[in-house]
Amino acid sequence: MAAVKVINHIPLVPHLPKDVPLPPSPPESTSPPPPVKKKTRKNKTKEKEKVKEGMQGIKRQGEQERGNANEQQESEMSQPEPLKPLTWTSLTDSNSNSHPPIFTKDGSHFFSIIGERIKIHSTSSGKVVSTLPGPQDDGHQDIITSAILSAHNAFQLITASLDGTIKVWDFLEGILLRTINLEQPIHHVCGHEKIKDYVFVATAKAKKKGSSAVDEQPKPNRSAKAPPEESCIILRVSLKPQNPASGAKWHKSSQITPVGKTRYTAGLAVSASGEWLVAVAGHKAYVAQVSALKSGFTKYVSPDALTCLAVHPLEDYFVTGDAKGVVRLWYCLNQGRPAVANVEKRSQTSELHWHAHAVSSVAFTTNGAYLLSGGEEAVLVIWQLHSGKKEFVPRVGSPIKSVVVSRSSAAEEEYLLGLADASFAFVSSATLKLSRVFSRIKLDPVTSSSWASSSSATPLAVHSLSSTLILPSSHPSSLQTYSPSSSTLVAELEVSPTNRVSRQDEKMLEPSRVERVVISQSGEWMATIDRREGDESFRGEIYLKIWWWDKKSAFWILNTRVDRPHGLNKVTSISFSPSDDIQLVTTGEDRNVKTWRIRSTKDKKGNVEVSWTSRSSFGFRLETPRDSTWSPDGSLLAVALDASVALYDSISNALQSTIVCSECPKISSIHFIGHHGHYIAVLGGPNLVVCDIINRSVRWHRRHDHPYVTLVPHPYQDTFATIHHSPSDTTNGLMVYSISSSTPLLSQTLPFGIRNLVWYPAPNRFARSRMFSLVGITHAFGVVLLGHDISIADEASSTKVLQKGQTVPKRSLFEEMFGAPALTDVSHNAVSSTIDTSLPWKSSETGSVFDTPAYLMPPMESLFDPLINSFLKLRLKENMDEEHQSGTQGVSDEMTAEPMDTEEPAFIEMGKVSADDILDTFIPFFKDITGLPDYPFHSDTRPVALTLPTTPSSHHAKPAPRTVASQKPNPDASSKKQASAPSVPAKTGKKRSRHSLA
Repeated sequence: MAAVKVINHIPLVPHLPKDVPLPPSPPESTSPPPPVKKKTRKNKTKEKEKVKEGMQGIKRQGEQERGNANEQQESEMSQPEPLKPLTWTSLTDSNSNSHPPIFTKDGSHFFSIIGERIKIHSTSSGKVVSTLPGPQDDGHQDIITSAILSAHNAFQLITASLDGTIKVWDFLEGILLRTINLEQPIHHVCGHEKIKDYVFVATAKAKKKGSSAVDEQPKPNRSAKAPPEESCIILRVSLKPQNPASGAKWHKSSQITPVGKTRYTAGLAVSASGEWLVAVAGHKAYVAQVSALKSGFTKYVSPDALTCLAVHPLEDYFVTGDAKGVVRLWYCLNQGRPAVANVEKRSQTSELHWHAHAVSSVAFTTNGAYLLSGGEEAVLVIWQLHSGKKEFVPRVGSPIKSVVVSRSSAAEEEYLLGLADASFAFVSSATLKLSRVFSRIKLDPVTSSSWASSSSATPLAVHSLSSTLILPSSHPSSLQTYSPSSSTLVAELEVSPTNRVSRQDEKMLEPSRVERVVISQSGEWMATIDRREGDESFRGEIYLKIWWWDKKSAFWILNTRVDRPHGLNKVTSISFSPSDDIQLVTTGEDRNVKTWRIRSTKDKKGNVEVSWTSRSSFGFRLETPRDSTWSPDGSLLAVALDASVALYDSISNALQSTIVCSECPKISSIHFIGHHGHYIAVLGGPNLVVCDIINRSVRWHRRHDHPYVTLVPHPYQDTFATIHHSPSDTTNGLMVYSISSSTPLLSQTLPFGIRNLVWYPAPNRFARSRMFSLVGITHAFGVVLLGHDISIADEASSTKVLQKGQTVPKRSLFEEMFGAPALTDVSHNAVSSTIDTSLPWKSSETGSVFDTPAYLMPPMESLFDPLINSFLKLRLKENMDEEHQSGTQGVSDEMTAEPMDTEEPAFIEMGKVSADDILDTFIPFFKDITGLPDYPFHSDTRPVALTLPTTPSSHHAKPAPRTVASQKPNPDASSKKQASAPSVPAKTGKKRSRHSLA
């Protein structure tokens, strides 16, 4: 079928002479007519102007009539009312894991710094249990740079920020105690238990007089290389305010002592003895004696720039990491103080070198025998200091930003890794394996920005069946599934298995990255495009992968892989059809449009295998297709060409029509608008065009001052939202249009840039309304939710009072040896019984579990319950009642049980028995086994079961209390008892034997 090009945007309606209205008749006048003047040259020109004006008036009147006719046709689509501005909330945390977390003294919780807030996490579950500041307190006004526990009160937290303030918090109650204002940005803070009421801080050097502290704070668009160019001043600050009774919100410190000037500090700490202050900055390590701060620093030169610092917990020496990956131990704290202040010296050091890139963090274990280091390689290295041997924990998931050791004495020592993708990973010190990982959305802004390019798209989709988001992960070859309703990371899918090595030397390796992802309307199929650029030694790769959603495992399974669907050319678009006969369309820079369909085959056993295969391939002249989209009913396929839109039949692939958009010379994307799909919105640079496919005409055109980024149509209304660039790189403009007019219904500025934006399904009560619900990825690789009615569970919205002390009681020596006693109090195990984190036990794993050395195995009680529960089925109360009724019905009246003397229960509640009584019961048993003499017991004496007084039975009188037999037994009597009956009466339906114990 030939293409129909629409040239005239507004159809021309011819006007006949009868349609032209006549001029009004002149009013009747009694005065004589005016005299006729001669026609001069001036009069002729005036008459010509009047005739011209009359013709223009007739033309304007005709256009007005045509406009009135169009308005009558569009009466049903009148201009709607303006919309309310959209609100947004961020699903990702800013500045996550840029600072090391802090453990509480008992190790039950840890603190993480998130921008201007402090989140308190549970060590066991990783959930946020509280936040600082609370709604009643004033928090920091800028980013928190450092935090430590108070040296004299383990339940107080000290934080420092770029706003120049030091705040002391009571994190148990969640309240602010006091604020010390230094009026200078603070980068580091440290303290020691021997330095009472003092802390050491590293502040930015003050500028000239007249500049405020606000001017010294770093700007939001400040580059990452700016802080190392600054210089810092180390101060000793007293936490006691000058005038504590003034009642002001903040106070000045009562005493501030300057120590010395350094470059931008990478670390600040006090030695284990509390006698030395150490700071690392640039290529130097600065050491000062705490008792003689006026002498200043002694400088020790490093061959490379230092990046991190840690002091030994028991001895006076420290360790640093540098930009070349070298871990260096410094033995310079016991050297004599030089006579001249601020001199440079050399020190005795030892090197540990494995890292290929810069070391991000170093930390000592609690006993100081091991050293931990991590960096860009995503590998935790454990160094044994006395031998120099090392062990590794590889593939932790993302580059390591911080390493912290849990110093809890009640549990096993663990290593907490703060990863670059905002995750926290715990490593067991016994097995050197990841024990648990806590994360929300795994995105690393620095790594993702370095891998992202302007030409590549950012994958983003919504899965309707699971109500989750499909987002790019911390590595570009993977995707992650995130649930906004529960604020949890559901799963991570490795689309293209790749090596996680970041780079060789200084050149970044080109990874395989996922460029596009799209999910079918039913949520059963997902298609991805992953590509890797080629170079001199490697040929490029590009794959189309189609995944099937497994409802049982709730995970995506790879169904079909197509190698080079458009050759080595880039795929420009991909989309599923919404019809029942589902199809997939892809367009590429090879100038082809390809469709794919489902193919079902049967094997010899009759099993049906489903896969995807090529259906058709076609093109339009020599033009390159830029985008493609399906109509809401799936009957039409629209393909965006260079300056036109081609409409194809979805079944026969026949070209139905072509709409030429001369206003948009280079189309970038197209979208069907409305639930009926009568209109198409076209984006291309700064141009926005709305076309009517019924009349095959351009409805209206709008040209913006800045280019458009993306467009998202409303699924039920004839409206759509657009994102366009702004003069500032950090902001974008959002506009909402209706198909009836080019005047926007809403126009607002977003304080972030948008890379990709999709529709997020709103609640059912707002599904058919005019409200918008969107989710997008920003330029800083943050995830934001935009809409008119945003409701999302915020795990850190409130400040709660924490429980003081350990949540789980410490086990006794007896419990460490033999496990928890059988006679235990219910309230004692209330914490452990409420949370069951054990996985189902598999019988095939039974033998391999016990191959582990005994000192590395978990306690026996943690293995016993999962093993027994896997073999035994819990009997419900309803089943027990049915069995009891069926059992009683089958018993005849002749077989009624005789009355018997029922013994009292042998055990009572644990609360009525002390631990000493239980231990005293087992002492004779242990001595009998070891053969130790114990009067009045003998070697042939057997222990008798302990029976304690209990409440009397309802049918019998209360028996006399019994005690443990302590007399020497008669050999003859004992032999008779052994021959006649057991020592403990059996609970049967018969009467008690006369040979049993009285």
